[in-house]
Amino acid sequence: MKILYITNKINPAGGLERVLAIKTSALADVFGHEVHILTLNQRDERVFHDFSSKITMHDLVLPPGPFGYGLGYIMGIQKLVSTLKPDLIDVCDDGLKAFFLPLILGRKNPIVYERHVSKVIEYNSLNTSFLKKAIIQVKFALMDFLARYFTRFVVLTNGNVGEWDLPNLVVMPNPLTFFPERVSNLQSKKAIAVGRHAFQKGFDLLLKSWKPVVEKHPDWHLDIYGKEDPEVGLKKLAENLKISDHVSFFEPVKAIEEKYLESSFYILSSRFEGFGMVLTEAMACGVPCVSFDCPCGPADIIQNGADGLLVPDGNVEELTKNIIYMIENEESRKAMGKLARQNVGRFSKDGIVNQWDVLFRSLTKSDD
Repeated sequence: MKILYITNKINPAGGLERVLAIKTSALADVFGHEVHILTLNQRDERVFHDFSSKITMHDLVLPPGPFGYGLGYIMGIQKLVSTLKPDLIDVCDDGLKAFFLPLILGRKNPIVYERHVSKVIEYNSLNTSFLKKAIIQVKFALMDFLARYFTRFVVLTNGNVGEWDLPNLVVMPNPLTFFPERVSNLQSKKAIAVGRHAFQKGFDLLLKSWKPVVEKHPDWHLDIYGKEDPEVGLKKLAENLKISDHVSFFEPVKAIEEKYLESSFYILSSRFEGFGMVLTEAMACGVPCVSFDCPCGPADIIQNGADGLLVPDGNVEELTKNIIYMIENEESRKAMGKLARQNVGRFSKDGIVNQWDVLFRSLTKSDD
């Protein structure tokens, strides 16, 4: 089967790009499909994640300005699809423009859409004015209308289902990015968090919750891995909270599993998530998680009190209490870590990518 993925740039170190690399590589290497990826304005920028050498990359360079960009987008994609003649198209782009692709391309081929973010992301910012909210509502109404034209519309969690009233809706979680042979011994006095410095990730809430933790357990340390944004001011906040000696900030690393294996538990402080892949990554390393029960993802992944701890969304005081519980109860921490490793197996790469293969074949009736 010839599959064309349409996305944006794939050079960032983000979760969407990591998942795209895993799925497309497996579809090409394991399932034998002919996979093509169309990027936008990628040019010669180096990608962070590893893609199979069997995948054919195409890049569409678009001019600046809304008219030139829009016209170039429409004509460029139409030309590539006409040339490649794919059996199926998978759209992996959370922007509004992608919702028009069934109309731009017609329904000659099955077109699948992957939604990697929650609608909540549009509203959750520091400055969402009344006018902006009105614009967002119009945008969502347009998305709801256009989403029905896709052959299948895929969301990541059961929590996302309620955001869309669609007859073509399918739930498909993200696959595990790795499943290392060894696990953490959970004995280091270190907690870990992973994600870019952004309002969404709630690291400001995490730092506030960590202050009373170090007052009670000054020998514990928090490591945060993710692309730094000085404007977010996390380092300055740590200084103001007088916890700089107990928090370290690192840039993204490819071998992040090694950092999980050096940690005793993971903390997710996000205000919202598309899935929460960092939780499954930590659990695969036998590392239990303390997480806000934010929309959407953590409740689909963590069994509260069994393989991790879920905290009322945004409650900093409760986050602190649960972090301290994880620190002070080593046997419970180890029991949760062991069960986390077992339970996360339901997100195995082979299992999830096989579900995609089954879906694609059912839409094309292909046995190739």
